[in-house]
Amino acid sequence: MTRPAPDMPALTLDLPAEFPVLGEMDFLNHAAVAPLSGRAARALCEAADACAHRSYLAEDWYRKAQRTKHAAAKLINAHSPNEIAFIPNTTTGLAMLAGGLDWRAGDRVVITNVEYPANWYPWADLRKRGVEVVEARQRDDLRIHVEDVLALIDAKTRVVSLSHVQFASGFRIDLKPIADAVHAVGGVLCVDAIQSVGLLPVDVQAMGIDFLAADGHKWMLGPEGAGILYCDQSLVEQVHPPIPGWMGRVNSRDYLDYDERYLPDSRRFEPGCWNVPGLHALCASLELLLEVGTDTVWARVDGLNQHLRAGLAERGYAVATPGGSDERAGSVSFTPPAGYDPAVIAQSLEAKNICIALREGRLRASPHFYNGTDQIDRLLAALPT
Repeated sequence: MTRPAPDMPALTLDLPAEFPVLGEMDFLNHAAVAPLSGRAARALCEAADACAHRSYLAEDWYRKAQRTKHAAAKLINAHSPNEIAFIPNTTTGLAMLAGGLDWRAGDRVVITNVEYPANWYPWADLRKRGVEVVEARQRDDLRIHVEDVLALIDAKTRVVSLSHVQFASGFRIDLKPIADAVHAVGGVLCVDAIQSVGLLPVDVQAMGIDFLAADGHKWMLGPEGAGILYCDQSLVEQVHPPIPGWMGRVNSRDYLDYDERYLPDSRRFEPGCWNVPGLHALCASLELLLEVGTDTVWARVDGLNQHLRAGLAERGYAVATPGGSDERAGSVSFTPPAGYDPAVIAQSLEAKNICIALREGRLRASPHFYNGTDQIDRLLAALPT
């Protein structure tokens, strides 16, 4: 059945140049590991070429990488680029807070029972220090209900740490009421934002986010191993960097002056050298996203997913991802009609050069803004009924 294309903002980009993957396959799995943008790939190649010919002498490597902090700060509306630190992955960023606070026996951390492991293990490890870790449970409708999280926040709560968007279900939670509640008891809101930054409008100030971590290899269209950590300036002095290193110190460039004072901002969480080529690549993609505009990115992804949802319903597939306007994100999880094995379907799609994912027994599609309705239609046509 032919359906009208969704009303989405137009793009003026040279899409084949900006996204070479379009000439290779229908890639609809950005909630996993995304293809690099063309700009990011070129930046990575240029960095490698410069390294091969001139080592770090070719240019001011760190100054150029610093642009990434400016782009990241603008993307999430941080107060300053110095509230951004570079991290190799989301896990490391979250572990900075988990390992850096001065915990006392009886302190409480609130998480959920369906977090990606990056946002579970750093907190679970605190139990050996007498910290109580409690889980808000996902309900049968695949939602984490805000009231269930609020019910777990008490006077001993030091941290609520949540995924902005759940990896398996694609559900997006409203963070602001949770931020207000945990702030009221003197605690902080920590967010695993790997499934939202680069896709959704994320405003750390308006949302009340105190601490945020996200690797760049999903919706930010960067390489693995180059991510961002945000720490609100008012929180910095409460978090002692759990990895003692040299680069986050005052006078770090005076190598034999062992000044043990940490820098007074998020740079303190960078213990040593950066993944400079990866950060150059990440910067290229972040600047592309800013050029397109987060509102445009989100409107296009949401339009594609609404097109997908309608097509799945026509073909008898059940959409599991909650569909409210304030709870949708980039992924749509769905199950086939009775008698069809999701794993077999995923394999058959891969053979047809259509890339989606299998998560928790469901199929999961996650297009980005540069994908087209023609790719969604090919996915739908390839699904068995």
